[in-house]
Amino acid sequence: MATLYTHIDTNRRKTWVLMTIFLVVVIAIGWAFAQFYGAPELLYFAIGLALLMNVGSYWWSDKIVIKLSGAKPASKEEYYDLYTVAENLAITAGLPMPKLYVMDEPVPNAFATGRDPEHAVVAVTTGLLKILDRSELEGVIAHELSHVGNRDILLSTVVVVLVGFIAILSDLFLRFSFFGGGRSREGGGQVQLIATIAGIVLAILAPIVATLVHLAISRKRELLADASGALLTRYPEGLARALEKINSHEGPMAKASHSTAHLFLNDPFGDPKKLSWSKLFMTHPPMEDRIKALRGGANSD
Repeated sequence: MATLYTHIDTNRRKTWVLMTIFLVVVIAIGWAFAQFYGAPELLYFAIGLALLMNVGSYWWSDKIVIKLSGAKPASKEEYYDLYTVAENLAITAGLPMPKLYVMDEPVPNAFATGRDPEHAVVAVTTGLLKILDRSELEGVIAHELSHVGNRDILLSTVVVVLVGFIAILSDLFLRFSFFGGGRSREGGGQVQLIATIAGIVLAILAPIVATLVHLAISRKRELLADASGALLTRYPEGLARALEKINSHEGPMAKASHSTAHLFLNDPFGDPKKLSWSKLFMTHPPMEDRIKALRGGANSD
């Protein structure tokens, strides 16, 4: 019978498969560049730059996200409940105590970042601390620690970097295809023409597919973290109530960013009622579905 841990392993495998697909797409776009300009070194440059960006995202992702969010370190003296809740749950989960940060933001929200459990960061807004009681705060922190324990944070960050890189490569290829010429047509023939057409089609479709896959990964991992957090606290109602309170606060965060939106507990741009087709572009599952799942009204796949 499938268990929570079965789903964790399955999602990890799926994510690595998807990341491999991203890398293949980057190589394909680089190959199209190389064919179009008759310059094989462009392929090597694309691969090298992709690897370099992955290394950069691995080492500095937490610092970049903290800077973008405007979060400040949270002291135990000033935020005693936050500190003790995180400390107790980290011990229960067998994880190192994460660094705690607070964002001066009235909209209730939270996120976790870092390259591994030893370098994890959990940040919450002042609005979240204001409206939640201790059991609800435990549910939220357990959710974020589940992201840490499931290794969601690093994977999500790397996927974001790859999506952005694919979009940049695609844009460059389209611009140079129409305005930059390409190598001489004298020796090109049908092979070059096919490569050029394939490259243009790939450049148009790749960012769209990459973004959709990225959003799908984000939604699946939010549901997994909800389930893992409920398992950690043994009290799913705490997180369910917290999500209800968070969902009742409309409006975007002051420092909402599309590049980091998927890291937050709730969409930092707000959670407006959306048409069914537009759910493809949501970074988070509908809050109503998450609450229903926590209360036993929906089964995992």
